[in-house]
Amino acid sequence: MRRAGGRGIAGVGSLSERVTALLAEGVEQRHHLGAQICVIRDGREILHTALGEARPGVAMTTEHLVHWFSAGKPIAAVALAQLWERGLCALDDPVALYIPEFAQHGKQAITLRHVLTHTGGFRSRVDLDWSDEPWQENIARVCAAKPERAWLPGGKAGYHIASGWYVLGEVIRRIDGRPFDQYAREEIAVPLGMDDTWFTLSQDRFRAYGDRLAPMFDTEGAKSAMLEFWCGESGASRLLPGASSRGPIRDLARFYSMLLDGGQVAGRRLLLPQTVEALVARHRTGLYDHTFGHLVDWGLGFIVNSGAYGLETVPYGYGRHASARTFGHGGHQSSTAFADPEFALIVALAVNGMPGRAVHHRRFLDLLSVLYEDLGLAEV
Repeated sequence: MRRAGGRGIAGVGSLSERVTALLAEGVEQRHHLGAQICVIRDGREILHTALGEARPGVAMTTEHLVHWFSAGKPIAAVALAQLWERGLCALDDPVALYIPEFAQHGKQAITLRHVLTHTGGFRSRVDLDWSDEPWQENIARVCAAKPERAWLPGGKAGYHIASGWYVLGEVIRRIDGRPFDQYAREEIAVPLGMDDTWFTLSQDRFRAYGDRLAPMFDTEGAKSAMLEFWCGESGASRLLPGASSRGPIRDLARFYSMLLDGGQVAGRRLLLPQTVEALVARHRTGLYDHTFGHLVDWGLGFIVNSGAYGLETVPYGYGRHASARTFGHGGHQSSTAFADPEFALIVALAVNGMPGRAVHHRRFLDLLSVLYEDLGLAEV
């Protein structure tokens, strides 16, 4: 395959027809009930649509709030970067400077940079067993974790599914004074016009949104089953900085518009251009990820395109045609959002079914590849 040079953008109709056909095929195969997708090119929204069902009997619309899971992780990285810009923290500060109890069992050398690049080496049961315990109890569990054996921070890598983002959320709280969900809502979501983006939902807000909340379903078995932990009223109130964000997928595309435009959108600046450049540069290169079982490169809270290590196998990839500078993040078997600077392209996509890792990997790999081809950015 080679990249097609100088070709114009395909018509929105042809793009929508081919991409939505693949998403509709996933509905027919019961991999998901419904989907939302938003695509922006050269600052212009060229595709924004929804299909299928948000829940049985309720059609999915572009206004439904969908789960982003880990696709929302970069929001916490941007939140920390804002504090860094203000001189309130530094990347190479030890975590224990802000959370003294984190130093337990010899973790005092782990820095904020190590957390953002998943090279700290403090994965524990917190990363495997999502808890409904209060925030401070989960922070205590992370702090009590022992460092992993034979792990020099910065020299070894393993995706910290939850623990690292608990740490970031607590660091932000201790520096700023606001809980992470409040900070991210007030300093990122609202300024960007992400009006329906939330990191927790109160009981009243959960009930007010009602059927606009699109639950997540386990579709790996013969029958789809709603994931109550994430979708119920009590689950929606839990703050999990690495997993609890939700909103219409267009909101997440807007977040990436800000990044691709050097830290601003519609004249509202959240970050300096040089801060954005630092966030999405390769800070971790060529390291084997002991969670993913694959080589993956990382920025500061962002996955930088790692297709060079295996286009067909790299986890949380961006399809077969994304440029090397593409940055973003995927969410557990259900979502992805990224920006490709070479093509001034932003893609945000979410489905509401988890069909198993292998099936999910293939459906997004194929869909994102087709999207590039239909845009005239690649040809077979």
